[in-house]
Amino acid sequence: MRTTRREFLGLGLKASAGIGLITAAPGIIMAESRRPMITSGVMSGDLWTDRAMIWSRADRPSRMMIEVADNPEFRNARLLRGPDALPGSDLTAKLDVTGLSGDELHYRVRFVALGDHKAISEPSVGRLRLPGSSKRNVRFVWSGDVVGQGWGIDTTRGGMKIFETMRQQVPDFFIHSGDSIYSDGPLEESVTLPNGETWHNIITEAKSKVAETLDEYRGNHAYNLMDENLRRFNAEVPMFAQWDDHEVTNNWYPEEILADDRYTEKNVSLLAARGRQAFLEYMPIRQWPESPGRIHRNFSYGSDLDVFMLDMRTYRGHNTANMQDADDPNAALLGKQQIDELISALEKSQATWKIIASDMPLGLVVSDGDNFEAVANADDGAPAGREHEIARLLKAVHDKGISNLVWLTADVHYTAAHHYSPERASFKDFTPFWEFVTGPLHAGTFGPNELDGTFGPEVVFSKAPENGQANLAPSEGYQFFGQVDLDSESRELTVTLKDVAGNDLHTQVLKPELA
Repeated sequence: MRTTRREFLGLGLKASAGIGLITAAPGIIMAESRRPMITSGVMSGDLWTDRAMIWSRADRPSRMMIEVADNPEFRNARLLRGPDALPGSDLTAKLDVTGLSGDELHYRVRFVALGDHKAISEPSVGRLRLPGSSKRNVRFVWSGDVVGQGWGIDTTRGGMKIFETMRQQVPDFFIHSGDSIYSDGPLEESVTLPNGETWHNIITEAKSKVAETLDEYRGNHAYNLMDENLRRFNAEVPMFAQWDDHEVTNNWYPEEILADDRYTEKNVSLLAARGRQAFLEYMPIRQWPESPGRIHRNFSYGSDLDVFMLDMRTYRGHNTANMQDADDPNAALLGKQQIDELISALEKSQATWKIIASDMPLGLVVSDGDNFEAVANADDGAPAGREHEIARLLKAVHDKGISNLVWLTADVHYTAAHHYSPERASFKDFTPFWEFVTGPLHAGTFGPNELDGTFGPEVVFSKAPENGQANLAPSEGYQFFGQVDLDSESRELTVTLKDVAGNDLHTQVLKPELA
């Protein structure tokens, strides 16, 4: 991980003795206005055993520089020249850092002004833990839904406090289950709470209307990163991000034409293209030349844990009554290719546990007016509509003897544990499994939703607002996340549903089925 003096000087930088800091030449006094600034902290994500994405954003055109070391003092740090942060990417920059090794790594990001190599930003520091090849305990957290239903950043109430609570659990990584922004949810400066108190939102131009332009989508992502809890969390906990609907607009599907008077642009496919670009710019997602906009993917975290991240937006048909035959194009949710790839990847997996990170729940009824938004169709009978794809997936898992699947999801703004069994189901060709639902991270709280009996779900635990209550503010305490602990010796998986204060609400210990 050493970098030679010649390599430092070749980048127009100077290596300080012993610690590899990037500094301006001695004796130069520089106006702060010349230096770039890091606006939104740093992030890492999409970890492999030997590589990770590192992300940041500058306030002006500049070049990203990254130091990586196996110690917080950055002794013998490796210096990497990253991409230029330019307006074409909203001044975001990310680098796929390869050739990594060890356990915990530390990284430090600076930006160097283009054409003024002595003008260097103050650093922003992060850390990450690589999956590694040896067995060890693993902890991760998951949840979704940020700045929804009019609840933005209120600094008088401590901002988005749940991110600090999750950080304190010291997880190895975070699965963001979607609705990372609410681009269709403008904010008001103040909201009167039921007790007469006032919720004070920070307001930006991008959050004053629904997002339609690329810059407005970008501004929604930048807004969330104004929160110091989120920035601190991002610097310490690598993220695996997926999207749902509010990264574009509520309940969207390809080819939809909006009837919402708030929008001047009604073409949802165009809005989705802009929303996808902003999402990929602002998330530490690895992109491949052969599939540059792909969001579904899978990764391994050690020998006992594989995670399969779904995309329930890109390939879906129209939202309908959801009662079609399997060959109807509007019965699609994941799409045939994604289902085929998922079944193949599950069959090849050697991990003890296979985690399905789903941006929407399986058995909960999620309506879109008179139509349906998720998998379930409120009919307890045989699979119909989008249920056909899930039935095909569950049957393949059963027929191929794939064991130890757990589904993790968010979306419905309350937390629950569901057990699915063919004994209770209309469709019986599957192996029993668990689904855990959680969220929101920082949005209005709703629920509980009705369950559809096609796949035999049973509510083992649920926490939601009392009857008659809806859109509870984050200050009411109904903000939730889930924590998963994998024990390296017993290989037991412990799933704990938690609230914003870190209280354990429900714990389920899952014993592995071993060959």
